[in-house]
Amino acid sequence: MSGDLVLYTNPMSRGRIARWMLEEIGRPYRTEILEYGTTMKASAYLGLNPMGKVPTLRHGEVVVTEAAAICAYLADAFPEAGLAPAVGSPLRGPYYRWLFFAAGPVEHAAVNKALGFIVPEERRGMAGYGSFDDVVTVLDGLVSQHDFVLGATFSAVDVYLGSQIGWGMRFGTFPRLPTFERYWERVSTRPAAVRAREIDDALAAEREAGKG
Repeated sequence: MSGDLVLYTNPMSRGRIARWMLEEIGRPYRTEILEYGTTMKASAYLGLNPMGKVPTLRHGEVVVTEAAAICAYLADAFPEAGLAPAVGSPLRGPYYRWLFFAAGPVEHAAVNKALGFIVPEERRGMAGYGSFDDVVTVLDGLVSQHDFVLGATFSAVDVYLGSQIGWGMRFGTFPRLPTFERYWERVSTRPAAVRAREIDDALAAEREAGKG
């Protein structure tokens, strides 16, 4: 598909995940920086993302929101980057499984942990993730088996899940397990990850300097 790639983001948001993914595919893209409570809620942007949040990706006439969906879309739109198993590959099932696990149970467990909400034991059947400890146990086992989620091959799942684990350890949402730290070291030192981090860190610093 032809068309410009545009990332609508904020350097202190889940948009960092989408930028990392864009750096991994290696295609030119343009960035539109939005601010919380102002340009994110402006009518022009709400036409793209009615939730008034970031990230949003525009690829020509296609608009994609939600960080995990953006990762999945870019992996399929640019297969030459090798960030998703081919359709029909036996790895396609695990790819979807862990991407959706990260976007569902992991995301919900992390947010509830940050908010100080604990699912009552007798109500865990109602929560998609059961308990926070359940999620940590599953993730610990997952990232300890191989270098990456799908084995020896890095994929879009590692961009999304790696970001969650890295930020979780940084802000105290996830414990600093040795397995998590080793996994984060493997994925976060990739050249694309470093480039994306440097771009967003510089943008965040500019915003802070502007406030002063």
